[in-house]
Amino acid sequence: MSRYKQLISPKLDLRDFNGQVVEALAGVKVMNKMLTLGMPVRQALKGRPTL
Repeated sequence: MSRYKQLISPKLDLRDFNGQVVEALAGVKVMNKMLTLGMPVRQALKGRPTL
């Protein structure tokens, strides 16, 4: 939750509940996309045994 608040916003801006739900879901989708873009691509090295 603290990571969400740091990246997106510490509070919800919309006033009605349905708007807040949509705002939170959109923020989570953006945060998940940012996290997947920052993940390294893992590749096996040739000639080395895997653990």
